[in-house]
Amino acid sequence: MEKRIGVVGIVIENPEENANKVQNILSQYSNIIYGRMGIPFKDKGLGVISLIVEGTNDEIGALSGKLGRINGVTVKATLTSKKIED
Repeated sequence: MEKRIGVVGIVIENPEENANKVQNILSQYSNIIYGRMGIPFKDKGLGVISLIVEGTNDEIGALSGKLGRINGVTVKATLTSKKIED
């Protein structure tokens, strides 16, 4: 199956309320997450997470879609054009 490497950017409003929901979804997709960096913007009431992922378009799209359905969470995924074969 064809895979791609990509970056997923996540902005979380009200992290106290939404961080656990985001973490639960990230745990479901831990098999495609290769790196993660999170930065709290406590003075702005935001959290920002960047992910390095490797997966199929469907896997990365499902991860982004589930995260984006959480109220107060904004997600943007960018994939490389380089295709990786298993």
